[in-house]
Amino acid sequence: MNIKEIWKAANPKGHLLTAISFLIPIVCGAGFIIAIGMGLGGTVQDALEPGQFDLWQALATMGAKALGLLPVVIAIGISGSIAGKPGIAPGFIVGLAANAIGAGFIGGMIGGYISGYIALAIIKNVRVPDWARGLMPTLIVPFFASILSALIMVYIIGTPVGIFTDALTSFLRSMGTSSNLLLGAVIGALCIIDFGGPVNKTCFAFVLTLQAQGINEPITALQLVNTATPVGFGLAFFIARLFRKNIYTNEEIEMLKSAVPMGVVNIVEGAIPIVMNDIVRGIAAAAIGGACGGAITMVYGADATVPFGGVLMIPTMSHPMAGIMALLVNILVTATVYAAIKKEVPRDAISHAEHEEEDINLDDIKIS
Repeated sequence: MNIKEIWKAANPKGHLLTAISFLIPIVCGAGFIIAIGMGLGGTVQDALEPGQFDLWQALATMGAKALGLLPVVIAIGISGSIAGKPGIAPGFIVGLAANAIGAGFIGGMIGGYISGYIALAIIKNVRVPDWARGLMPTLIVPFFASILSALIMVYIIGTPVGIFTDALTSFLRSMGTSSNLLLGAVIGALCIIDFGGPVNKTCFAFVLTLQAQGINEPITALQLVNTATPVGFGLAFFIARLFRKNIYTNEEIEMLKSAVPMGVVNIVEGAIPIVMNDIVRGIAAAAIGGACGGAITMVYGADATVPFGGVLMIPTMSHPMAGIMALLVNILVTATVYAAIKKEVPRDAISHAEHEEEDINLDDIKIS
């Protein structure tokens, strides 16, 4: 097998996306908990001592502790995706090792691959007597994969990863206004072009890594774009009406009634059925709006301390007005562009996700 075939068989991208799909619900749950707690005046405590905290402090602390274990969660997700149930314990151990040595989220990801492939190698290559086969998934594989991957993390991988992460953090903190504008625009556009798909998840992994190092603006940009885009599609309806233009069918208007509230709490997937009826124009409007919103987020320092929550993120920012401005600009640009470029349609037309407009030939789009 050549390198390309080995890479395809190993499927690292697929395992990462699987792990992120497990990670996102935890981020959402913990993000909402800490957002509510901090939004209502709670602060994160080192420990919850009886009688020394209120409800909002409890929520903020529980959310923060959960988010602090994200390197462990990503390691478990990757390792479990590679080796199945025998890979869960090694992923848990190596994730804790990554946290302990300061390797952070990147260390958790790398550790997940290490523990998963070690566990898989043991499963495929180690032969045991018949009486011990039942011990393979519950004892033999978890034990040996855990100890090997944890030692590799602590003595080989952890320190270089920590140094790299610190260098990346220092570089990003030293960026000027123009660099921040460009980075924000790229994050804002890329994270929305597939509306929660693989590109979005890859961006999410990157910005979550940065937040683990205390750089909150990139993940704030991503989440604000996710929040603004469905709301922008809703506002596009009213902007188009001002120019006596109808851009939505009755069916799409009904979809907007759920997509917009979902967007307010950072669930972008509600807009997918609407975008699928006009893919090229929908993605174009979302990407242009996202680039504008992401750039403003980075330049003006909207820095939510939680990685999820939609508008609930705003009270957790040190510069809430920057977040509000980025959100409003993103919504307005997305709405204006979509209202302008979207073709007028009969209100009573039936929408079909698979329908392609006559002047758009997707066969001309080539992906290398």
